[in-house]
Amino acid sequence: MNLKISIPSEVILEKTGVTRIVAESPNGFFGLLPARLDCTACLVPGVLFYETEEEGERFIAVDEGLLVKVGPDVHVSVRNAVIANELGTIHQIIQDQILARSEQEKRIRSMLAKLESDFVRHLMEFVHHG
Repeated sequence: MNLKISIPSEVILEKTGVTRIVAESPNGFFGLLPARLDCTACLVPGVLFYETEEEGERFIAVDEGLLVKVGPDVHVSVRNAVIANELGTIHQIIQDQILARSEQEKRIRSMLAKLESDFVRHLMEFVHHG
């Protein structure tokens, strides 16, 4: 299989000769082998494994996103991804970089929602008193 992993700003990985991919969806882990039928899956923050005969098993911490398999091509598009050399470091990468960023984005969205509601409230007061 041909694996391509991209984030919004760049392609971070392109591999050919991939023999196996394991990813995590909201329903749990699933595997892809070269003969598997085409599919699409939502991904949750976690670990994506892929294997090649030359390099063996490799690990990537991924944020939420989408996996699409068409023929031999597998494209993974996620908000963020970090390539890890060892499985032991991947948990810390997910905690430090991916989940922390998701929490920060939630706080920012909450602040923006408050700003919008304050703006609308002030606008309504202005229109009402104007």
